[in-house]
Amino acid sequence: MVLTVVTAVVVAALMEGWAAWMHGKLWHGLLWPAHRSHHPPPPAPGERHRPRGEFNDIFGLGHAMVAAPLIMWGLTPPFDVAQQLALGLGSGMTAFGLAYVVVHDGLVHGRLPVGFLRRSAFLRRVAAAHRVHHKLGGPPFGLFCGPWVLRRHAARRKQRAAARLVQSGPHG
Repeated sequence: MVLTVVTAVVVAALMEGWAAWMHGKLWHGLLWPAHRSHHPPPPAPGERHRPRGEFNDIFGLGHAMVAAPLIMWGLTPPFDVAQQLALGLGSGMTAFGLAYVVVHDGLVHGRLPVGFLRRSAFLRRVAAAHRVHHKLGGPPFGLFCGPWVLRRHAARRKQRAAARLVQSGPHG
């Protein structure tokens, strides 16, 4: 049981990196025709921001089709080490997926009634970072680490600006 829980926690945490990579490299690349439904033009004044469903939602099903069999096999006797790992893997993927849906679809895009989550300062920063992604179309591609990614990008921009200033000398 400990192996399953530890595996689930580690996998749930690692899923943020996997999701960010998939989002940046695949969804905004090769799979853009499907992901485009998630980046519609801004709504007209008084118009609802987004539909309840969008073609982009299909991406979550791909991970569910991997996680569900892992969980089912992990719950079938004799419960050996491989099954404990499978159960942890599937459970971690599912936990991340549920958190992602609640925060991303619910809090950020208003597709679920989870307004109470706005009480969390951290989740407000996550939502703000994701809105930057929608406005500019670039990083952060992940969700939960979005505030740190934006901070890192801002620090890099400052460093580059300072380096240009130093290179140009005292008279510009």
